Amino acid sequence: MKPNIFLRRTSGRSSGRVPATTLLAVGLAASLALTTGCAKSEDDGADSGDSESAAEGDAGQVVSSPGAGGKTCVIGDYGAKKLDLKSATVGFSQSEKEANPFRIAETASIKAEADKRGVKLLTANAQSQFSKQISDVQDLIAKGADLLVIAPLNSDGWEPVLRQAKAKHIPIVTIDRKINAAACEDYVSFIGSDFVEQGRRAADRMIEATGGKGEIAILLGAAGNNVTTDRTKGFQERLKDKAPDLKVVFKQTGEFAREKGQQVTEQLIQSKPGIDGIYAENDEMGLGAVGALKGAGKKAGEVKIVTIDGTKNAVRGIVDGWIDGVIESNPRFGPLAFKTLDTFTKGGQVAQDIVIKDSAYTKDNAKSDLGKAY
Repeated sequence: MKPNIFLRRTSGRSSGRVPATTLLAVGLAASLALTTGCAKSEDDGADSGDSESAAEGDAGQVVSSPGAGGKTCVIGDYGAKKLDLKSATVGFSQSEKEANPFRIAETASIKAEADKRGVKLLTANAQSQFSKQISDVQDLIAKGADLLVIAPLNSDGWEPVLRQAKAKHIPIVTIDRKINAAACEDYVSFIGSDFVEQGRRAADRMIEATGGKGEIAILLGAAGNNVTTDRTKGFQERLKDKAPDLKVVFKQTGEFAREKGQQVTEQLIQSKPGIDGIYAENDEMGLGAVGALKGAGKKAGEVKIVTIDGTKNAVRGIVDGWIDGVIESNPRFGPLAFKTLDTFTKGGQVAQDIVIKDSAYTKDNAKSDLGKAY
């Protein structure tokens, strides 16, 4: 089943936020609703057949509608030369071990699209070690990568890689997290969600679930990247504007990991036994929070939980009554990343920031849309 192609106009974003720009002209944006497969986490009990059903998903990334004045990049400005993507070698650097469903689906999408296009792909996984990711990318360059797709672990510290890639005129596209560098100079484009907006939408769901009053906790993502910063910012700004009686009384990092999310929530329950809600900045931490609440004898729905990602386990959590809402963060970057590289290497114009549109899961659609989760 193919996805519906729909566009929306996003609001203007100040410095530090992702501008709402599109990859190409509107006609090209409308052609980008390509799909790749969704892989499952080990907790789903998925077999290999599930992870290989790439083309069957119907939740492919859709580019948000163009914003005025969005900056673009062409190959001449970047200093690279035109090439045929089919004859190129693409290096992909994954940041985290593939136990997190987001990372499983992301890597599967990149591999599926490379295979579909007949492009040679080199891959590396940093296993959540930033120093390893730097050496991984340098190794991909040494092995002959003509183009790079990077899912950064951290936003800072990329200077050694950027210098090496620039010296060899290697185009870089970053996905899902930004690096703090100059677009169209150090890298070509960033493809990802508007994380501030994700935080706002999560706050809206929390306000609805709690009635806009009470005490809530935030399970922060890992430090050192723009995703955590922006999701926190959007959430807290929306609470301040719309629900001043909904107080954040606890904030601690769960490092985007389920086990850590459970540990932190156990501490939360001890210090704040009457907590009304938990905002987890990704699904894995939210599922860890569910585990802690179950262990403490809490009932489903007693503490309102809102998360971000869109994994199958989290969406099932809505169906089961433990989670009140999930804001999607779509990991299926393969088609859009390769489309960007193809357009750019042919001499076409691409946006420096390519913002994707994310959906959401609530009690109204969780059961019917479970198949779209990953």
